[in-house]
Amino acid sequence: MKFAHFADCHIGSWREPKLKEISTMAFVKSVDLCIEKRVDFVLIAGDLFNTSLPSIDMLKETVVKLKELKDNKIPVYVIAGSHDYSPSGKTMLDVLESAGLFVNVGKGEVVDGKIKLNFTVDEKTGVKITGMMGKKAGLERVYYENLIRENLENEEGYKIFMFHSAITELKPKSMEKIDSRPLSFLPKKFDYYAGGHPHFVFSEKIEGYGTIAYPGPLFPNNFKELEELSKGGFFIVTDNNVEWQPVQIYNTEHIKVECEHRKPEDVEREILDGISKKEFINTIVTLRLSGVLECGKPSDIDFKEIFKRLYEKSAFFVMKNTNALSTKEFEEVKVSASSIEDIEEDIIKEHAGQIEIEDFSPELVTKELMNVINKEKDEGEKVGDFEKKVSDEVKKILGVEKVFGG
Repeated sequence: MKFAHFADCHIGSWREPKLKEISTMAFVKSVDLCIEKRVDFVLIAGDLFNTSLPSIDMLKETVVKLKELKDNKIPVYVIAGSHDYSPSGKTMLDVLESAGLFVNVGKGEVVDGKIKLNFTVDEKTGVKITGMMGKKAGLERVYYENLIRENLENEEGYKIFMFHSAITELKPKSMEKIDSRPLSFLPKKFDYYAGGHPHFVFSEKIEGYGTIAYPGPLFPNNFKELEELSKGGFFIVTDNNVEWQPVQIYNTEHIKVECEHRKPEDVEREILDGISKKEFINTIVTLRLSGVLECGKPSDIDFKEIFKRLYEKSAFFVMKNTNALSTKEFEEVKVSASSIEDIEEDIIKEHAGQIEIEDFSPELVTKELMNVINKEKDEGEKVGDFEKKVSDEVKKILGVEKVFGG
């Protein structure tokens, strides 16, 4: 027995057209590998698409590859993920299943207010497959809380449980903030648990359960994932052997520069020098800068020239992240006060000269305006009435009611 375990394909993700296309290319290559390796069936543990209603172009390419699997007598079993899910209950997965391109195994019935999942039996291998759909914001929790487990755990034979949730005890520290379910939510006594949702590669045999596996995405889904994973992949399971199959579409190169106490021109020179010593043929390049510049500002670094040099070196796509880059002038707040009121007072004194209102103290006017702006709407007060009240008070402070006859 040999089967493939995909998850988090996210076909159509990324806003940039070049990277959006790669998410489709990764799926295409993965299907080709499954046909080449002659797997018995394919599991897709949620988030086949990045949205419940993918674009026509994304859909057409996906259908072509699913049809190839069907023509090669390789059935596909899926569950809906948090991105496939739609509050209306209708998604493109329903259309594709109706067309006979795969089977959604996350189905069951309600018995006395509880959820009873049914097994789907793979004809060729006799493997019994079932699973639980994923929903946005972890709303599938209530399904697990009301799941009937006896029929699942007592079923004989090789069993696979598909799910699209993070497991609290298994998620890495870098994902500690991601919503998760306790391990006890999963029914016991399955041979293989095909997981999806958290984007990391994991496979481990857990006592009382079986092998619990997360293959990660077929292609990294954001800047941080590109840095951490570089490429996507999926699992190929042969009997009890779980092997991760990498899916490399383009090479990746990650440039990280620490800018603490450095001048913009020095940072720029270091990057350009590094670029001159390498080739970047068909490479996705990520550029991350962090730290506090000694002088100047981040825009003093000529990123346009840096990008130009990289593309001259045949880079496929270049992207930068400067969220953690700042300037010394920006970091230095010129206040020595210890309270919010004192800070406001210092800011008013520093900028009061910009206000020119006849017969008024600029410092007093600014402070009064800040007091008005900080007011909150009274309970039960209509939004329109609140906005008019604030507007009238501002006019009164500025004296403009004399001009407009208010």
